[in-house]
Amino acid sequence: MAKNQSQLSWKKRLHEIIYEADTPAGKLFDVILLVAIIVSIALVMLESVDTIGKKYTYELNIAEWVITVLFSIEYILRIISISKPSKYIFSFYGLIDFLSTIPKYLSIIFTGTHSLIALRALRLLRVFRILKLARFVQESQHLAKALKASRARIFVFLFFVLIVCIILGSIMYLVEGAENGFTSIPRSVYWAIVTLTTVGFGDIAPMTPLGQFIASVIMILGYAIIAIPTGIVSSEIAKSHELNLNTQSCPSCATERHVDGAIFCHHCGHKLNE
Repeated sequence: MAKNQSQLSWKKRLHEIIYEADTPAGKLFDVILLVAIIVSIALVMLESVDTIGKKYTYELNIAEWVITVLFSIEYILRIISISKPSKYIFSFYGLIDFLSTIPKYLSIIFTGTHSLIALRALRLLRVFRILKLARFVQESQHLAKALKASRARIFVFLFFVLIVCIILGSIMYLVEGAENGFTSIPRSVYWAIVTLTTVGFGDIAPMTPLGQFIASVIMILGYAIIAIPTGIVSSEIAKSHELNLNTQSCPSCATERHVDGAIFCHHCGHKLNE
């Protein structure tokens, strides 16, 4: 019984260090991990330089193997410190950790896979946990929810803009004609879209006074049209409320982003670490 409790206590402590950044040990672990990631990326970048890669091939290979072994140990520790390893293995970060570690081993068997080590750059996403930027992640989710909630209105708006561009393009085709570059209605619609979005490539331009007047109206209209989607999404974001989150990770299912003061996991109900 005492042995089981000791094992649970060891796994709990390991979980706090590896998965959470609210403790000094957890912060130190993530800082060391980020430094290792940056060093690894620097090694890959240096190896891609011919003069450096050919001169220091052996040293770069040894350094990369050291980094890979460290990441492999980290990956294994993440698996054994959680009650349900599959939750981590098939999670977003779990897949990133696996993809960023396996290329070096594959390079032993297959040639040309070493460049895949650049995937390790994606592990820098963990910087959000260390720098306490979880609230920005939360805001991105508010934005995604706002876009989803307003997708019908945005679709209607885009459909309306498309109709306006077809009408204006057809008018410009009649006003300017092929001699001024408006050789067809589709090409005129393309000009209307470029002008309405205020891009203005300049590959087609109206030459007649009437065409230039219509173009001026379209340019002014473009500023108003650009602001409409922003207003639609902003109104949806205003309806959402912001939660104060921390970096606690569930020791059972590895779910993160719990509200401050939460005792149980909001996904599986398992008790969180203190």
